[in-house]
Amino acid sequence: MKILACCKIVPEEQDLAINKDRTVNLEKAEPKISQYDLNALEAAAQIAEAIPDSTVTALTAGGKKYLENSKIRKDILSRGPDSLAVVVDDGLATSLADQTADVLAGAARKLGFDLILCGEGSGDLYSQQAGLLLGEKLGVACINAVSKIVAGDASVTVERSLEDEVQVLELPLPAVLSLTSDINVPRIPSMKSILAAGKKTVTAISLADTGVGGGATLSTMTSVLAPEQVNRLGMITEGDSDEHIASFVGNLRKILN
Repeated sequence: MKILACCKIVPEEQDLAINKDRTVNLEKAEPKISQYDLNALEAAAQIAEAIPDSTVTALTAGGKKYLENSKIRKDILSRGPDSLAVVVDDGLATSLADQTADVLAGAARKLGFDLILCGEGSGDLYSQQAGLLLGEKLGVACINAVSKIVAGDASVTVERSLEDEVQVLELPLPAVLSLTSDINVPRIPSMKSILAAGKKTVTAISLADTGVGGGATLSTMTSVLAPEQVNRLGMITEGDSDEHIASFVGNLRKILN
């Protein structure tokens, strides 16, 4: 089975700073693998270990600042993939889910695949759209909120934990799955895995090879702003009597008006 595990490189949340104009300052933010995509990498590795002759290729797209970082590449490859494919273009640094899915779809066609695994969302935007859009653009079976996978030769059986039930579905391959963060516990790479990561293959796929135009042809975010800071009003209502509830509602109305 040929498995692609999609992952996004995002800034470390603890390193973020907010400028006076409410823009986000990323200058001191170190890159890292999106937390949710660690589950996709782990699930891909587990499936490959269970099915003989399987291969795992990690697939990522983004700007040069993050994807040309050798430490990040080794971090990805130390978590189970046999190889890494990267689509590097600065126009992708701020691309949105639809354009990201376009690029991943083009790269996936070039690489070939039986199964593509994605995290439930990215650690920065968390739109939860890229995986489903990817499946749609590839024209294959796709589903989100997957909490368990049993892979076979021609299909995968998945579980989705819904609000009051567990849904069990069988999807024909090829397929794209978006996984929940509770599907597994991502492994911590061993020293042996970290050392071996430096010897694994990294394939660069140009943006043109994915069939997506570069530069200004990509839709991008124009800005990301932190919420405006508002002083606390200090209005506290204690108690659950009708009078207290009426007072609470009255205060809310004053604020909203």
